[in-house]
Amino acid sequence: MAGKDIVVMSYGEVKRLKAVQSVIDRHITQHTAATMLGLSERQVRRLVKVVREQGDSGIIHASRGRPSNRRIPEEVRGRVLSLYQGRYPDFGPTLATEKLFECEGIKISDETLRRWLVEAGFWKKRRKRSGFRQWRPRKECFGQMVQMDGSHHDWLEGRGPKLVLMGYVDDATSRVYGRFYDYEGTLPAMDSFKRYVEKHGLPMSVYLDRHTTYKSPRKLTEWDEAEGIEFLSQFERALKELGVEVIHALSPQAKGRIERLFGVLQDRLVKEMRLRGIKTKEEANAFLEEYLPRYDKKFGVCPVNETDAHVKLPRHVDLDRYLCIKTERTLRKDNTIALDGRLYQIEQRGGKKVVVKERLDGSMLMFSNGNSLTYKEITERPQKEVIPKTDARKFNRSQKPSKDHPWKKSWKYWMPARQQRVSAY
Repeated sequence: MAGKDIVVMSYGEVKRLKAVQSVIDRHITQHTAATMLGLSERQVRRLVKVVREQGDSGIIHASRGRPSNRRIPEEVRGRVLSLYQGRYPDFGPTLATEKLFECEGIKISDETLRRWLVEAGFWKKRRKRSGFRQWRPRKECFGQMVQMDGSHHDWLEGRGPKLVLMGYVDDATSRVYGRFYDYEGTLPAMDSFKRYVEKHGLPMSVYLDRHTTYKSPRKLTEWDEAEGIEFLSQFERALKELGVEVIHALSPQAKGRIERLFGVLQDRLVKEMRLRGIKTKEEANAFLEEYLPRYDKKFGVCPVNETDAHVKLPRHVDLDRYLCIKTERTLRKDNTIALDGRLYQIEQRGGKKVVVKERLDGSMLMFSNGNSLTYKEITERPQKEVIPKTDARKFNRSQKPSKDHPWKKSWKYWMPARQQRVSAY
C-alpha cells in the first residue's frame, strides 16, 4: 500500500509531469510541451503553475477519489436491488431496466444495473463463444424469405398447459408473427400459416428444418431417385401447391434468426406473461397480438428494399382448398373406403380412386375424377353369423366295441363259419 509520501500516477500523468517539469527547468518551451501533450499553451501554463505550487501531486486531477456529482443515490440503488430480488429475480439486466422504467418509474442504464447486480452477487458475467459459420446476408425485401419453426417450452411456467409457439420471422426485417398451439404438427403448422397469409400475404419462400411435419421421413430408393419421385409431407405439399418455395435447413445454425428469436422470447415473453398472470392458451394468444407489434418496433430493422414481396391473394381464393390433409383411397367393390379405422359409404358411382380432404375446421370432403362425392359413415358393421362350437373330442376319440361284438366272442364262435366259407370254394 502506498504511503503518504508516495504519489500514485498513471502512465499518462507521468508523461505529462515529465513534460511540465522540463518546461519548469527551461529545457523545452511551453509551445513544445503543448505539441508533445496535445494541449493548448494556456493549459500548459496552468499545469506549470499548479506543479510549482503543489509539487508532483498537482498533476493529478482534483476529482480523483471524490464521488461523482452525477452518481445515483444509495437509496435508489437499495430500492432497485430490493425490487430486483423480490419481483424480477431471474430477469436479465436489459429486460429488468425496461420493466423498472415501465412499472416502477426508475430510469437507469442496463450497464449500471448489471454492475450493481454483479457486485451484489445476483448476476454473473457470461462469455459466449461460437464456432465459425459462414455469414449469409439478409434478404432485401420484406416477404422474400420467412423462417418458420416451433418452440417447445414451458411458456406458462406451470400456471397452465404445456404449449408450443409456432413462430415466423422475416429474414429482411426481423418482423415476427406467432401463435400458441397444443402441439407441433401438420394442423397447427397449416393453421398458423393460414393466419400469417391472411395478415401479410404469401411469402416467396419459407425456411424450415427437417422435422417430420415439414419434410417427409420416407427414404427414396434408387428406383425412386432414377424416376425423379419425391415424397412430400402434407405441409410441404400444400406450400408447393400455393407456389411457395420450401427450403430445408441442414443445421439449427443455418436458420439462426428464428433460433435466436425463440431464445429472446423464452426469456422476455415468459416474464411478460408472468407479470400479466396469463394461465390459458387463449389468454396467451390474445397477449401475443398486443405484444408482437411492440417487439417489432423495438427489434425490427429496415430492409434494403422497401418493396413488399408478399403476394396478396384475391378474396375468391380458398386457402382451405390447399391447407388440408389430402389422402388417396381405393374404392372397394361395395362402394366403401376405409380411413383412420373408420368405414365410409360412397353414395354414388365414381372412379377407382377417391381423394379425401380433411380441412382445418374438422370437415371432410371426398372427390373422384374431380367430382365431389356424398358419403356417410358406417357406424355399425353387419354382424357375422356365429357358428356354435362343438366338442371335437367326441368325434376324434376311438369308440369302444360293444359286448356282443364279434371281436369279443370266442374263436369257437366264428371258426365253423370260416370253415364253411372255405369248403364252398
